[in-house]
Amino acid sequence: MSLTSVLRTVALVSTVMCWLAAGTERCDAGQNKVMSEVHFEGTSKVERDAGVWVDGGYVGYLKELKGKKKVLLLPGEHEVTVRESGYEDFSKKITVEPGQDETVMVTLVKNPKATTPAVTATLKLKIEPKRAAVFLDDKFVGHAGEFGGAFRSMLISPGKHRIKVELPGYQTFETEVNLLAGQKSEVKTELAKGSIEQAGPLIKQPQ
Repeated sequence: MSLTSVLRTVALVSTVMCWLAAGTERCDAGQNKVMSEVHFEGTSKVERDAGVWVDGGYVGYLKELKGKKKVLLLPGEHEVTVRESGYEDFSKKITVEPGQDETVMVTLVKNPKATTPAVTATLKLKIEPKRAAVFLDDKFVGHAGEFGGAFRSMLISPGKHRIKVELPGYQTFETEVNLLAGQKSEVKTELAKGSIEQAGPLIKQPQ
């Protein structure tokens, strides 16, 4: 493994450890003059629920990446990818300096090839943690919180679909649904605690 790969892995692990320590120990970039804090800002409301990958690993959705869930990276070059269903991926390489904050401005553009099925079924997700990434047939569609609650759900084409839910530090949840046109269904689960090493390929690299 190259030195660059090692540094990137350490950076992502540091970020996840910051989340796991929330509530018991404050993760403060000011206490470490080597790590740099990276901020993400969207140019519209579209970006706020978009999923963010850093160096090929999912770190959360854009509007939550602050406070206890802020992203801390080691100095050097990093690749940021932001994804939202129906939009083209936003990708950017950034170079962070020791102890200096970096802001990434994100603009998502509609994917002209994206289509909505003429006939749909409705799937509601009640999943904890709500920040977990949701994949439909191996395609990222959003975080769990987007598809739960009284007025939130996912419209999908009738038939059989694979649902996968992943979050660093938790065990992956997988299930299948087979819905008829107009049918409403619900998936409920609470992700079990696990190791970051159990993260599947989808959460490590956007498809």
